[in-house]
Amino acid sequence: MKMTKTSATILALLATVLLNAQAPTDRDKVKELCGCFDVNFQFAETFSPQQGYKYHDRENISGGTELVYVVEETDKKLVMQHLLIITDSIIIKHWREEWSYENPERWIYEGNNVWKKTYLKPEEVKGKWTQTVWEVSDAPRYQGHSQWVSLDGKWIWQNTADAPLPRREYTSRNDYNILRRTNRIMLTDKGYVHDQDNEKIKRENGKDELLVAEKGWNTYNRVEEKECKAGLAYWEKTKEYWTAVRLAWEEYLKTHDRIQLKQNINGKVLHDHLFVQAAQYTKGQLKKDDIAKTVTALLSEYLGG
Repeated sequence: MKMTKTSATILALLATVLLNAQAPTDRDKVKELCGCFDVNFQFAETFSPQQGYKYHDRENISGGTELVYVVEETDKKLVMQHLLIITDSIIIKHWREEWSYENPERWIYEGNNVWKKTYLKPEEVKGKWTQTVWEVSDAPRYQGHSQWVSLDGKWIWQNTADAPLPRREYTSRNDYNILRRTNRIMLTDKGYVHDQDNEKIKRENGKDELLVAEKGWNTYNRVEEKECKAGLAYWEKTKEYWTAVRLAWEEYLKTHDRIQLKQNINGKVLHDHLFVQAAQYTKGQLKKDDIAKTVTALLSEYLGG
């Protein structure tokens, strides 16, 4: 049967409709979290039910320039690396985030550097994006899922998840062991805001006790791409090494249902060694063919084999 021009047009429209029906929603909103930003991090402890509690860091403020760079992208997944730019010659491989669409796998933080893998029902994640946040060492931190919603003219994604102590406190505090994070990401005309309502919790014998509440207000205001040129140059020099680290973690997570990460070995945390190895790679002291086995051996030390 000969296809008419009208029939061809109808089929093309149907194909477009079907493609859009299968495509993840709100992917463009996740992409808005990428780019070059002037960042400002503010935290303050706000309320404690504990009588006589001595507040820590009532105003903890820091900031800088940060590049959020897409290192892997598919229709249902975006892997975004944060690079903190101190100066043109001092770049810190910062935390990493991964967004996945309708992902049923969930790693739950139980405390004491232990995460357990669970699975959600398909209907629980339908139409939702999961954000996974990874440490500077690419070790897990927290994971949660939610839909993007429009509220008062702003696009917002919100989730609550348990996490380890934040980097600003894990070497100086031992009076709590769970940070219950309510993360609220709001897109703005300038970039986005990471609004947090956190609870610092002491978990013992299966019971949670609130120590103090905390407010976080982190702003990401977009700046010209040239401000992040040094960060991009650093990534180009080190991406093969850091990609090997990420892939080694992915392989471990595929074959395990539980993670127990050692806090430190001989006074050094995992990322201390990784930063040294990354520098060795850029100087030619660590060969490309040796990266995978070197990283895997190091992870085995901190993960107990």
